[in-house]
Amino acid sequence: MKISEKDISDWAMALHEARAKRCPIRPFTDAHPGLGMDDGYAIQRKLVGMLTAAGDSVVGYKAGLTSAPMQRMFGVSTPDYGPVLGSTVYMSGATVSAHTFIAPKVEAEIVFRLGSPLKGPGVTMAAARAAIAEVMAGLEIVDSRIENWRISLADTIADLASNGAVVLAPPVVLAEDCAHRLTGMAFSRNGDLVATGAGAAALGDPVAVVAWLANVLGEHGVTLDAGQLIMTGALHAAVPMGPGDTFVAEFDRLGTVTLQVGDA
Repeated sequence: MKISEKDISDWAMALHEARAKRCPIRPFTDAHPGLGMDDGYAIQRKLVGMLTAAGDSVVGYKAGLTSAPMQRMFGVSTPDYGPVLGSTVYMSGATVSAHTFIAPKVEAEIVFRLGSPLKGPGVTMAAARAAIAEVMAGLEIVDSRIENWRISLADTIADLASNGAVVLAPPVVLAEDCAHRLTGMAFSRNGDLVATGAGAAALGDPVAVVAWLANVLGEHGVTLDAGQLIMTGALHAAVPMGPGDTFVAEFDRLGTVTLQVGDA
């Protein structure tokens, strides 16, 4: 279907208001089932422009749908991406209010910080690996401004790839040839083990996610800058988050990252 600039602006504004009011909206694809990936990214870019114009900043990018099961669920063969906003970054041990979100869930991820810029196309795994300066244990709070998580691909892409917030452990510096795909992780909620995973769940190797992002963004003239964060994708199925919860992810070599969930 052909969508207009007014459509893009109207839908971006609807998401902006849903974020501000914490009130979900119906999926755009209910009324417009022909919306595709490119339409979702057009809405996302407009929404990011609104958020940065209001004072926020893009401090990195997140990749989603990096596992084969999630791609099959959405009928795609590629991940999606969205920005990491400066206002949504917390350090390990932080208390984050559940009421900041609409329907939050938590995922454990491997997070990189770049030491040098990357711009595609043509970024290889070797180039991506060489650009990584630090690696961190991380948690992503995913949230949907679309009611009841009733999302299609275009809906979640428009909604910043369902990004809510990120929680980061202190960074570590590992050998450049470190096999991040073999990094194991145990994830618990309130002291109970609820999931395990390994780096290979993220596109086969988290470093591949960095290369993929650099190449996809490069097609739109966007460079991954030194200092930016790269959230490489969930290592397990997302776990619902509620007031009073404590989440802990323990990673091989990367240490532990913790999130406390408040009720106010």
